[in-house]
Amino acid sequence: MSEENSTLFVSPTKGLLNVEQMLDEISSFVASAPDAFYRVVIGTDSQTKRINNEAEIDFVTAVVVHKIGHGARYFWRREKQKKKYVLREKIYTETVKSLEFAEQFVPMLRGKIPASAYDLEIHIDVGPVGPTREMIKEVVGMVRGSGYTVRTKPESYGASSVADRHT
Repeated sequence: MSEENSTLFVSPTKGLLNVEQMLDEISSFVASAPDAFYRVVIGTDSQTKRINNEAEIDFVTAVVVHKIGHGARYFWRREKQKKKYVLREKIYTETVKSLEFAEQFVPMLRGKIPASAYDLEIHIDVGPVGPTREMIKEVVGMVRGSGYTVRTKPESYGASSVADRHT
């Protein structure tokens, strides 16, 4: 399984999928219980690694479809960059990657699933404790200014748990 193609998502159960195939899987999941309510989450996390003394950063974007009270499905993709980031730049990049994906994804999702069937959230990997606490207002403002509901730690499981699992 090659993760180098950042346009493909990985499903733990279905393998590599393009965005249209992922949308079909999400649509089927929602159709299996049409009376349930869903939460669709987009979140990105990153991890810096040193390979041959050169900084490489993995950005992992996750899409989680949570059937409230009854489980979830998730999909993820990885983008690698050979660049050294300071923490502030890394957090901004994670947030922008989630927002850029949402701008592309949400109109396609609305073509498959009625907006009344789900809430959409952007999860960002910042919290009130630790070095990211000073950035919360800025990145939350970015997401809210783009028209999305935002969650931060400890509620940002899309970024801090699901995406983090694959960085």
